[in-house]
Amino acid sequence: MKWFEAVLNLESRNQDYVLITVLGTKGSTPRNCGTKMVVSHSKSYQTIGGGHLEYKAIERAKELLLKPDSQQKIEQFPLGAKLGQCCGGHATLMFESYIKANINLMLFGAGHVGKALVSVLSQLPCRVHWVDSREEEFPESLPHNVTKVISDSPSDEVGSMAENAYYVVMTHNHPLDFKITEAILLRNDSRYVGLIGSQTKWKRFQMRFKHKGYQPEFYSSIRCPVGLSDVPGKLPAEVAVAVAGEIISEYHLEHPDQPHQQGVNWQHLKNNPLHENKLPKTDAQDVCR
Repeated sequence: MKWFEAVLNLESRNQDYVLITVLGTKGSTPRNCGTKMVVSHSKSYQTIGGGHLEYKAIERAKELLLKPDSQQKIEQFPLGAKLGQCCGGHATLMFESYIKANINLMLFGAGHVGKALVSVLSQLPCRVHWVDSREEEFPESLPHNVTKVISDSPSDEVGSMAENAYYVVMTHNHPLDFKITEAILLRNDSRYVGLIGSQTKWKRFQMRFKHKGYQPEFYSSIRCPVGLSDVPGKLPAEVAVAVAGEIISEYHLEHPDQPHQQGVNWQHLKNNPLHENKLPKTDAQDVCR
């Protein structure tokens, strides 16, 4: 698999990866400038020459895969001095990590509002697990970050989610909504729980929780009516925008704005030892095998 085919494959599966590029060379090096390889959590694709250089490059890539955000990094590798390779040359590698969304959201209900909400969520940095018992309600094609879950018992699907997940409950059945929200609250590890409905519906749900012996603290985290109150309207698209806006507001609290300076510092590039005026001297002519 070529490196760009690996990238397309990993992107289609919404998986994290690091693209490694040989940015510069001096003297004898295993591969030429511009050579690329791709490293994911479980596999590597293509090669920048093998040996200790590639081993260290994969090690660095794995470190970047553990970071919460995408980033870029440039690192120098003196092949003889540090890596013990016979080449004796110098390689500069650029690491570009592409970290996918770590926001997991489970949406219950494939009705009109659910469809409108998925259309918005498909453009946000999140993985959507879309649950409904009615297979015919799902559209034929889904966005790359949306997985449909057809289940006769939607509340049982709550157990499949990772910790700190987001949940939006908007099924066609009020008793089912209650069963799902109860299952979510019993996990006691949700980041966000939104329930579609009026104030009247929410009061009835509160009475049912109390009747079952739950204290107010148990269900106080539920957002009902769901969505930003200053976004009016009852059309599916309007409700979807209000709900998405509330979700966006919530995850930005968890993922604050990035610092003013990102990526590679220009001064680092200027001081790069492979800069035109700072190339290390070497007489190595042998080719790495």
